[in-house]
Amino acid sequence: MAFIRKKQQEQQLQLYSKERFSLLLLNLEEYYFEQHRANHILHKGSHHERKIRGSLKICSKSVIFEPDSISQPIIKIPLRDCIKIGKHGENGANRHFTKAKSGGISLIFSQVYFIKEHNVVAPYKIERGKMEYVFELDVPGKVEDVVETLLQSRLARTSFDKNRFQNISEKLHMECKAEMVTPLVTNPGHVCITDTNLYFQPLNGYPKPVVQITLQDVRRIYKRRHGLMPLGLEVFCTEDDLCSDIYLKFYEPQDRDDLYFYIATYLEHHVAEHTAESYMLQWQRGHLSNYQYLLHLNNLADRSCNDLSQYPVFPWIIHDYSSSELDLSNPGTFRDLSKPVGALNKERLERLLTRYQEMPEPKFMYGSHYSSPGYVLFYLVRIAPEYMLCLQNGRFDNADRMFNSIAETWKNCLDGATDFKELIPEFYGDDVSFLVNSLKLDLGKRQGGQMVDDVELPPWASSPEDFLQKSKDALESNYVSEHLHEWIDLIFGYKQKGSDAVGAHNVFHPLTYEGGVDLNSIQDPDEKVAMLTQILEFGQTPKQLFVTPHPRRITPKFKSLSQTSSYNASMADSPGEESFEDLTEESKTLAWNNITKLQLHEHYKIHKEAVTGITVSRNGSSVFTTSQDSTLKMFSKESKMLQRSISFSNMALSSCLLLPGDATVITSSWDNNVYFYSIAFGRRQDTLMGHDDAVSKICWHDNRLYSASWDSTVKVWSGVPAEMPGTKRHHFDLLAELEHDVSVDTISLNAASTLLVSGTKEGTVNIWDLTTATLMHQIPCHSGIVCDTAFSPDSRHVLSTGTDGCLNVIDVQTGMLISSMTSDEPQRCFVWDGNSVLSGSQSGELLVWDLLGAKISERIQGHTGAVTCIWMNEQCSSIITGGEDRQIIFWKLQY
Repeated sequence: MAFIRKKQQEQQLQLYSKERFSLLLLNLEEYYFEQHRANHILHKGSHHERKIRGSLKICSKSVIFEPDSISQPIIKIPLRDCIKIGKHGENGANRHFTKAKSGGISLIFSQVYFIKEHNVVAPYKIERGKMEYVFELDVPGKVEDVVETLLQSRLARTSFDKNRFQNISEKLHMECKAEMVTPLVTNPGHVCITDTNLYFQPLNGYPKPVVQITLQDVRRIYKRRHGLMPLGLEVFCTEDDLCSDIYLKFYEPQDRDDLYFYIATYLEHHVAEHTAESYMLQWQRGHLSNYQYLLHLNNLADRSCNDLSQYPVFPWIIHDYSSSELDLSNPGTFRDLSKPVGALNKERLERLLTRYQEMPEPKFMYGSHYSSPGYVLFYLVRIAPEYMLCLQNGRFDNADRMFNSIAETWKNCLDGATDFKELIPEFYGDDVSFLVNSLKLDLGKRQGGQMVDDVELPPWASSPEDFLQKSKDALESNYVSEHLHEWIDLIFGYKQKGSDAVGAHNVFHPLTYEGGVDLNSIQDPDEKVAMLTQILEFGQTPKQLFVTPHPRRITPKFKSLSQTSSYNASMADSPGEESFEDLTEESKTLAWNNITKLQLHEHYKIHKEAVTGITVSRNGSSVFTTSQDSTLKMFSKESKMLQRSISFSNMALSSCLLLPGDATVITSSWDNNVYFYSIAFGRRQDTLMGHDDAVSKICWHDNRLYSASWDSTVKVWSGVPAEMPGTKRHHFDLLAELEHDVSVDTISLNAASTLLVSGTKEGTVNIWDLTTATLMHQIPCHSGIVCDTAFSPDSRHVLSTGTDGCLNVIDVQTGMLISSMTSDEPQRCFVWDGNSVLSGSQSGELLVWDLLGAKISERIQGHTGAVTCIWMNEQCSSIITGGEDRQIIFWKLQY
């Protein structure tokens, strides 16, 4: 998993440097400057004098000596514990290094740490009392004013070594000071970006002289908060990995933003940018697993495996850690995902709320967070003991407070007065090493006498591998898929802050939220470090990604092609048979899988002005079209001849449809009317004068007519058809009037005709509940006229296109705009299957859009003017378009 892979990367760097020394030996905000070859002189001047060979590391808050022999411990002497530092034998030496011909440096101090004796990771040994150590440098004149040299002035006096460029022809674009961030450690140096590479050169050359990333390899970049400040930048050369290739922290937000802008500009034509909404669409439609979606949300919310204070957070999923069998079909097996951990125990919550109500401002319900460096390392101590020692000043936690048992940990999270922690991604990964004490660490002895060893698993897990597999199965279960959005609302969404957070019992300490404190306003350096330490160690709330309720995941309605085939093949009583519904679904899937292979088959110019509507008889033989030339045309696909041309008035016709039975065509007109034309009798059968301005679009379902108009209304009519077409007029009753603020340009129904979506001239998309004739959502998502709208086949989403060139996907349940893609021209009309879109553009091209991949897959040449209408049959196998060039085009799918 994330941390394990990161640790492996650091171990590789450790092999490069051939050292036991690690930046984890440094304190917070401490910097490693440089090293010098030296001898540690024991019993200086006596006949027992001996020398231990090694390297002396000069740091901003300590001096560290690393012996060459691994049997000898690393020595760390904090500068705060030093009484005198100076030339050996020199009286009155002050706390500064001085140049000495002999190279002898004397440190008189009151406390020293011994670390990694025999290269064993264990709690640090501490020796206290006044003592003196002498170190003799190989090059005496090299150490000069090192300790008193401040980090910033040191960086200011140096610059990036241009000899490190990969190519002499590289063009330098930017150079600035920054720090490379790894878990619990920051390493200062210089960032340099050229036209082909990103470089980071550590000031101390540790663990290697320069880190280089080729811009061509970069796949993702993210701005990050570090210590709740907008100073971080993380660069990834992979699509899905949670581990980045470099995490940089800058001293000035402007430097960070400038570097981000340069890389983003470079990537603009190479890599598609993903947003939380685009990932949401992929997750909703089943193209991302729950695990993958949570990883992406963590990434977008500034969670990084390089920053333990913002480590990726995953939910506790399972509630049952006592049964011998894990029943994933039982809702009682699972934790309530609508509540934070602190609210899962009703009695504990009541105590916390009583305290909260009595607390002065700023109030908070929980005194600890659900994710912090301490909690992360609590879970990972068996694979990252050095990190735990670094965080806890060289000590492991008390043995009884260690991560000993899954069930015990869950119970403490439910009942503990101050324990509200969630989980980390490793619990749903493949690497079991964090559950097993494979390093044979001495983690202490519990009160019962047993040693802390492997993590105790629940009875339903036969092994660590089985535990992880069942945890993964639980995360991807139907119950979690149906409820995960509730947890996302708490951690990344609208219940994270404000009154919704209070109502959800989800309020944490103010310091955990972005903007909770302004570090730049703190002048005292010690106070600033203390506040930063508190922020980093206390935990940080993720960046808020959603401000409205998160939509639910869609449960797949239809079987896939392969599932359908295998299912029907197994039907013993009807071998080889398939239902019409299954065949239709297979036809749709096949068609949309090959939609990019669409080819122009035939084209006919049958109108004098732009074509505005197309409808086709059920058998596909007759094509009816309307136009701004005020005519309704009937075209025979078989004879390829125009059979009829009908005019109802001298005003443009805007749309058309066929009533069930193929006996009557309905057309809408700019003269405010809707016309009914009998095909059998060849004459106008009826006229509905229902609006005060042009009728822009009509729909029909189950004897109901829906008409949209520029008079700012959509009207619903009951239409009782004549028993004998052509002999009796229709009878219409107005059932409902859906009022808008401005002209309505388009409408569409969902499959069941329980919902209607309308688009207006001012760019607003409205979703209506037809069962109650009420407005569900009003989404202002276009900057110009909404040209076309349609529900997805499962009615979960609405797609809209506009003159602004945008394709917007809206979640029907919540009204959230979950995806928005742009083109450089208006998209006038479209058809879609929920995942892919075929749209007609202003230029006459047909565009194929991959909504889940957030890209245009294909551009297909078609009309010589704008594509104004598009028709597709139920099986998605036949497509006809109409355009401003007065043509209709028949398209062929190539399988």
